[in-house]
Amino acid sequence: MEKFRADLHVHTVLSPCGSIEMIPPLIVQTAIERQINLIAITDHNTSANVKAVQHAAEGSCLTVLAGMELQTREEVHILCLFDNVDQLLIWQGVVDQFLPDIPNNPDYFGDQFIVDETGDYLGTEPRLLISSVQMSIEEAIFKVHQLGGLAIPAHINRKAFGLFYNLGFVPVEPKLEALEISRHISPMEATIKYPQIRGYPLIQSGDVHRLEEFLGGR
Repeated sequence: MEKFRADLHVHTVLSPCGSIEMIPPLIVQTAIERQINLIAITDHNTSANVKAVQHAAEGSCLTVLAGMELQTREEVHILCLFDNVDQLLIWQGVVDQFLPDIPNNPDYFGDQFIVDETGDYLGTEPRLLISSVQMSIEEAIFKVHQLGGLAIPAHINRKAFGLFYNLGFVPVEPKLEALEISRHISPMEATIKYPQIRGYPLIQSGDVHRLEEFLGGR
């Protein structure tokens, strides 16, 4: 069985909290330097920079999955991962229907840049992307599954937008494929602190907003 070193939670400059250095060529270069061969691009409630990172990785040893980090009505973050961009674009259409039309304030929240594979500027997303969509966690998981995707609650041990602090439990239905813990806790520590997660596969991602946050970084 082929093994991968993966980080399935990577933001770009499209996320308002993402550093200006999070452009496609630098994301690809840093992931490869860290000997990571599988990443997912998971900007907040949007997918506009996924293709750019995939194009930047063409011809390299890095596979880039199509993804998004959704913020549900309960203020829980979920990684939504898909096999291809076509599925992700359908999901984006669903999310757009539930995302509040609140304008971004770049001076307060940060810029939301759409870029090409070289990192050159293409445009700016005007809506505030770190809003909660008007969709429950159960509804979101169900809709992602309908499209053939994976729904993985993100950084479940965190107070900010984590599953336990905002929802209080792991939903039984629809069934979750895995749970993500932050890089600041070990799987053993997480299982002891949150007994409910026993039996679930755990992934550990960097929640990368800066290049140094890739797994294996400082």
